[in-house]
Amino acid sequence: MLDRAFADPRRWHPVAGFGSAAAALETETYRDDRRAGVVHEVIAVGAVVGIGILVTRGSGSSGRGGALVTALATWTALGGRSLVRAGHAMADRLDIDDLTGARELLPSLCGRDPSVLDTEGLARAALESIAENTSDAAVAPLLWGAVAGVPGLLGYRAINTLDAMIGYRNDRYERFGWAAARTDDLANLVPARVTGLLTAALAPLVGGSPAGALRAWRRDAAEHPSPNAGVVEASMAGALGIQLGGRTQYRHGIELRPTLGDGPAPCAADLRRAARMSAVVQVGALALAVAITALRRRRPGSAAAVPVG
Repeated sequence: MLDRAFADPRRWHPVAGFGSAAAALETETYRDDRRAGVVHEVIAVGAVVGIGILVTRGSGSSGRGGALVTALATWTALGGRSLVRAGHAMADRLDIDDLTGARELLPSLCGRDPSVLDTEGLARAALESIAENTSDAAVAPLLWGAVAGVPGLLGYRAINTLDAMIGYRNDRYERFGWAAARTDDLANLVPARVTGLLTAALAPLVGGSPAGALRAWRRDAAEHPSPNAGVVEASMAGALGIQLGGRTQYRHGIELRPTLGDGPAPCAADLRRAARMSAVVQVGALALAVAITALRRRRPGSAAAVPVG
């Protein structure tokens, strides 16, 4: 509810604070070596998980204090509302051919070089980012929170943030960022596939095709260099009847991505449908997270299952 009402806070966001702390830590831990990257990952993520454990114990696992801490941690970890809002804002700019405004907005969605992108390239970049971040910024935090509580929520967000900071295959981070990239792959392995299934199941709500989503996922996802982004991007492309992938220019260089899905390149209207698809998938993930939490609490031997008095 906090995420839907207020989205991400524009100032003093805890994730931004973590990013600043991780950048400061990097000045001490950086070496062009995988082992140094592992140390960096363990220190940064371990500290956040430790804070989550301490805060949970201090507030109590149940009652108002525990509920408040869980709510605030969930709000901190989620970015779903901001993602949907950015998708619609990008579509608005593309609808009126405001390429300058669209290029200024793109860095809030992904790390590609907007200066080299035309209308079609901006729409594709934004849509691919919405597909991937539906999993990263909404589904995965909710699932990790359902499974591991506040430490899971905060730990996942730390892992995902580190990957966005140093998980690149360039001269500086090819080795140092290896641990961050691999840890993020593991943390998103299940959430990405849950996102793909929810995209297929809920596609009719935005006029999409469940069969198309599953077909593109099965046929195209494995060709993507990311084991998780391929799943969510292919299922989104198939659901909407469009084609994603191709030449992709980042600030660190150019990558030739495999094509995902069948159909035309995305336009502003497709971007709006993707934003709506993201919103309904987020609601589906919330329902699933609530169900997982309820099952955990009903499990024999769990604290919530033990009667009091």
